[in-house]
Amino acid sequence: MQDEIRKLYKSRNDRVICGVCGGFAEYLKMDPTIVRLIMVLIALTGGGIIAYIIAALVMPEQPF
Repeated sequence: MQDEIRKLYKSRNDRVICGVCGGFAEYLKMDPTIVRLIMVLIALTGGGIIAYIIAALVMPEQPF
């Protein structure tokens, strides 16, 4: 059985702002709403907004 190599991309299908949370949800095979709620909780602590902006700039777009 061959291991599947997964890559982290910004989502094209499930995008609200930049597709960062949708990309994390696809990578982790989770519901995007849960990832967004976790991101809001992290953002309330102060570092989440900066982390989201960095992820939006660094993560590549999902190929077609």
